[in-house]
Amino acid sequence: MTSKNNSQNEMALDYDSYWSEARQPLVCLVFLAPLLVIYEWGVLSIGGSQPELIRNGADYWMRSWLSQLGFTQTFLLPALIVGTLLMWHILCKHPWKISGETLIGMFAESLLFAFCLIVLGQVQDLAFQQLPNQTLMFIERESASRVVSFVGAGVYEEVMFRLLLLPLCYLLFRGMLFQVRWSAILAIISTSLIFSSAHYIGASGDQFSLFSFTFRTVAGLFFAGLFFLRGFGITVGAHATYDIIVGVMLETSA
Repeated sequence: MTSKNNSQNEMALDYDSYWSEARQPLVCLVFLAPLLVIYEWGVLSIGGSQPELIRNGADYWMRSWLSQLGFTQTFLLPALIVGTLLMWHILCKHPWKISGETLIGMFAESLLFAFCLIVLGQVQDLAFQQLPNQTLMFIERESASRVVSFVGAGVYEEVMFRLLLLPLCYLLFRGMLFQVRWSAILAIISTSLIFSSAHYIGASGDQFSLFSFTFRTVAGLFFAGLFFLRGFGITVGAHATYDIIVGVMLETSA
């Protein structure tokens, strides 16, 4: 009986360790580093002299803001992401160790949550089919260059809307004297609406439709909740995995 209890306690400790370690900034950085490298390499190799045509919207906007401040270096934004996560890790005084099992678990979680979002999309599609005169086609045929953008969306949209904007909105609502719970809820809702709306801004923005706006808002809520519950790394992984799966599925069915 004692041996069985010890085994159960060890399993519980391992689970708790994974649950907290997967949220640590250094682990998140190592987990998303391959995505960041693939995206930046893809943009430069495919985009050639016009990499801005390949860049994800959030990436392009953040680079434009940095350019207006006089910072035009190509790798400055990725360096800022790396530096932010490292500084976060240092300030929180987390241990400098990374478990391969944790990275594998984060990948498995990313797949799981990506498929959950796909199911949510299918449920919404079924709901919208009951409504008259609705345009239900949300997903477009994508070229090979856009596949690179799928990876960039997982990284840079999460940096912009979850890592940066979500805490700012939370602090804003806290400054307006909302309770902690309500500040978190309002921050999630507001950033999700902004996330969805951003896809229709500019000349390269998508044409607005109620279906796509609703789904992207739901996706924003999904990713924001995931960010609070499971951390930045798994949120990036789930976002990128979802975009890649959906993109590949469309390419093969087109």
